Amino acid sequence: MGKSTVNFVGREDELTLIHQQLQTEQGVIVCAVEGLGGIGKTALALEYAKRYQQEYAAQYWLSLRLSGLAEEIVKLAGPYLSLPEILKKESLEKQVDWYWQNWLPQQGKLLLILDDVPNIDRIPDRMLPKDSRIKILVTTRERCLSTEFESIALDVLPLDKCVELLTKIVGTAKVEQEKALVEQICHEILGRLTLAVELVGEYLAKNRHLKFSHLRDKLNLAHTALTKERNHRDYGHLGVAAAIKISWDDLSSAGQKVAMLLSLFAPVAIAWTLLEDTAKSTEITESELEEARGQLDNSHLMQPVDEDYSFYRIHPLVREFFQQQLQAIPEINSLYRCAFVETLLTIAENIPQTPTREIIAAVTPAIPHLQLVSQTMLDDIPNPEDNLIQVFLGVASFYKGQGEYNLAAATLTKCCEEIQSRLGENNLYFASSLNNLALLYKSQGRYAEAELLCKRSLSLIEQLLGENNLYFATSLNNLAGLYQCQSRYAEAEPLYKHSLSLREQLLGENDPIVATSLNNLAVLYESQGRYAEAEPLCKRGLSLIEQLLGENNLYFATILNTLAAERGTSELEGR
Repeated sequence: MGKSTVNFVGREDELTLIHQQLQTEQGVIVCAVEGLGGIGKTALALEYAKRYQQEYAAQYWLSLRLSGLAEEIVKLAGPYLSLPEILKKESLEKQVDWYWQNWLPQQGKLLLILDDVPNIDRIPDRMLPKDSRIKILVTTRERCLSTEFESIALDVLPLDKCVELLTKIVGTAKVEQEKALVEQICHEILGRLTLAVELVGEYLAKNRHLKFSHLRDKLNLAHTALTKERNHRDYGHLGVAAAIKISWDDLSSAGQKVAMLLSLFAPVAIAWTLLEDTAKSTEITESELEEARGQLDNSHLMQPVDEDYSFYRIHPLVREFFQQQLQAIPEINSLYRCAFVETLLTIAENIPQTPTREIIAAVTPAIPHLQLVSQTMLDDIPNPEDNLIQVFLGVASFYKGQGEYNLAAATLTKCCEEIQSRLGENNLYFASSLNNLALLYKSQGRYAEAELLCKRSLSLIEQLLGENNLYFATSLNNLAGLYQCQSRYAEAEPLYKHSLSLREQLLGENDPIVATSLNNLAVLYESQGRYAEAEPLCKRGLSLIEQLLGENNLYFATILNTLAAERGTSELEGR
């Protein structure tokens, strides 16, 4: 769930109201009056979860800034609830419905917090749980997020609560010395916004020698600068931007560089090791990283998510401020974006088609950032002809490796669309992207859709390169496999034979890929009970693999299994 805020004040009535409504209703929406950011919606949700922890058997926290509820539920539940095989071919909607029906634990009330929902499209009613024991708390900047849930609109903090919050951070004596000035700063400059008050409190706690009169001068200077730059339009109130700016100005050069680099990451918990990997491709040194880590944490510009300080979260408005600073320096912006994209590309390229559990666990923290690249940073990909497809393939393999075929299919569909849009249709990458989607559809049992894509890919390869090439041979093989799945043996056989012939011609007879082709044809014959034709193909493939790679490999095991199956069936029939 992450760390609760230690400086929570001033929302007792709202906490009580949320709890009362969740006793009779399934869900509550916490929104902001006038759509203000930095008003304390997430902090309120965290405090509610902490305060009423004993009343819930479990609590789940989902950020919906990047993706919709259905996708996040499948990602969250997938590792813990094994989806029935038959449902893996169904729509995301049906899968989510099954997850809700089997949600763990199955006894007791559960709290689901949907944080930072940008619009109603992210939480369609049909995707919400029907089980009334699952209570839902939504936070959003949208004033009217129309769902069946009741809304609690958060206004700015009452003035006395702003003073109380500052007192918690900087101490009673300091606040009492300049009480009238403190109230003026909170009301007139900071707009009584929780984030702004908290940030200036942390700033004063770090700069203990400063008086509130000095703070006011700094905030007024920040106001003036921001007004000239016109960089405050997204903040709802200039007070938040000014509060961030005085902390920003207090950062060292290293602190500012790392803050700007952090702004490129997706608005989720960021693994510090991922930031370290990205920094290696910039001019940021290891010592600068450590210096910045302390500064940003102490200034409250980023917050640790876990007790190990291995993940950090940045408030969306702070992230936006950092992004604006980065965009103001084109050469640094270009360098950092390039480093960010290339780091994630390397991760994507190293995700195999069938990743192990260890690989899945290792790359999980990078997936939201890879998705961000695929959504908003495709223009930053170097050599798009070679690399564009890799971003999508990595994410798709990650999902497919966990049986989340619909998420993989959505990723590969987007891959086809982007390659078609950016590189055109007449290239091998588009043919390859069609082929990848076809293979996924095949594994879902969506044979008619897969066949159309396979044939389109085959036709495109033939048009670009002719028939005498390995791409064409592989495409033939894939279409044959699709027919075989549907017991369309008469259509599959000539394709397998053609593919085998091409591979032998292009690679010679002593190649593992040729052995695979021999095995494919053998399996087809075995499926039809044509054992006399299958066995010599299997033996030839087995001999070839043993000769080339020895016995300790996947090819050898696969062909051995085919041969064993044939002999077992023959003996059974003989008896």
